[in-house]
Amino acid sequence: MKSVKFFVASLAVALFVSGSVSAEDNGKKVTNLKVNPSKSELTWTGKKVTGEHTGTIALKDGTIVLDGAKLTGGKFTADLTSITCTDLTDKEYNGKLIGHLKSDDFFSVEKHPTATFVVTKATPKATGVYDVTGDLTIKGITKPVSFPVTVKNTPSGAEATGKLVVDRSKYDIKYNSKSFFENLGDKMIHDDFTIDVKLVASK
Repeated sequence: MKSVKFFVASLAVALFVSGSVSAEDNGKKVTNLKVNPSKSELTWTGKKVTGEHTGTIALKDGTIVLDGAKLTGGKFTADLTSITCTDLTDKEYNGKLIGHLKSDDFFSVEKHPTATFVVTKATPKATGVYDVTGDLTIKGITKPVSFPVTVKNTPSGAEATGKLVVDRSKYDIKYNSKSFFENLGDKMIHDDFTIDVKLVASK
């Protein structure tokens, strides 16, 4: 009887220790990587009937959350006050475009200086490739968006890249939009614009 009691007690201890190690291991798997704004890039492209413009937006901050090597979450904040246009060489025209983009016709930067994206779901599709869904907030309006993201492990952390397609009409950006106005002709600006995202993060 004594040996049976000893066996039961030993088994209980073993299960407790095993459970504790497993929980600890699981805790260690989840890693919050801090995005390096100076090494990361956000490149926007907007199209109209007569052509297109492209430029950059600085990243303010961000995180990438990994469970082992698997993407499970993340967030990044874009500094809209930093928006630039890289295709216009005429300084005056360039300045007018940037001023217009910052105005209430577009991003209302004075009232809403940042835009944020928060991951709500990351579905693995292949090794390092995910369908990411999250909440995008522009001008104080939050809408769900999805886009493919590729994550690569690096010696210091991870790098995530993807192309986000944004429908500006969902964020009260009405200027020359066919969703709000008719007969715009060649003044029409497409509702969709893209943001090529490159996030470089480390521990």
